[in-house]
Amino acid sequence: MSKKNRHRTAAAAADGENPRRPCPCGSGKRYKACHGAGDDVIVTRPFEGLAAEPDLVAMREFLPSAVAPLPLRTKGERPVRIASVLPGASAALVRPDGEILLGMQVQTRSGDLSADVARALRWAEQAEPGEALSVVGPGVGGSEVVRLQDLLIADAPLEPELFPDFAWWIAEGVDETSPEVAATLERANSVIMPTEAVAGPGVRAAYWVDTGAKAHLRWVRPEPEDALMAALARLHAAGALELSEGSRYAGAFRAHGLLVPVWDLDRELHAKEWAEPAAAFAKRLAQALADETPLTTQERGARDAIAGKQVTLR
Repeated sequence: MSKKNRHRTAAAAADGENPRRPCPCGSGKRYKACHGAGDDVIVTRPFEGLAAEPDLVAMREFLPSAVAPLPLRTKGERPVRIASVLPGASAALVRPDGEILLGMQVQTRSGDLSADVARALRWAEQAEPGEALSVVGPGVGGSEVVRLQDLLIADAPLEPELFPDFAWWIAEGVDETSPEVAATLERANSVIMPTEAVAGPGVRAAYWVDTGAKAHLRWVRPEPEDALMAALARLHAAGALELSEGSRYAGAFRAHGLLVPVWDLDRELHAKEWAEPAAAFAKRLAQALADETPLTTQERGARDAIAGKQVTLR
């Protein structure tokens, strides 16, 4: 055992913590191998256990301009919303009217995004209107380890509202025509890729994105990767992996412990025209996920083929 780890274990014992007990964060690891190991431990699936997990991953990774009310168990005096990105990539800010906004696309100094957002919220609850938190990390919002899993209603999904620009950044009473404010908005708006939610029966956290050269559907899936890959392999072997004519399965990327399948889409079709094909695919996928029989030789080959089209976002 390294000197650093001996000190951590001794400190935990002095505080009455059993380093061999399950970590209270719900990761399934022992405390000494998780939050008891210090803030440098990377939590690979930080939002696990929350119905909002796919939405949080989408807001962190690819939604350009979106805001959603945070489903807190206990409501404070100030309303709280979570945003894809805030001015200056701030971790949190308190509007002049007291509303709290928490940012997802931020710099971080810890390996636990769930704890980072909870720290930012704790900071904002004590901050004055008009204050902003640039970077969140250990020590911000108090020394106690609190995570979103401790604060949110577990079975409540997020309901992100998407915007075509960042005009919602401007608080009431601020002159958005001033040169500084106008320049900030222009820079932020210039990098937005048109994005719309694709909704339907069985469809959540699926988003149509126009990158300029192509249109894509990015669909954050909550299932364990092994089960999802087996289901996708069954569909691929059956020739049912595409959404419909005008789509092509492009691959998938991993983000914060979840797999995000991606389809290339016909840019001539509007986002709403993919709602019905997505719902039909959701039904096929649910049936494939429920199939517990061993994969056939053809299906194993299909799984290997689509596994080669995956990347991991760090």
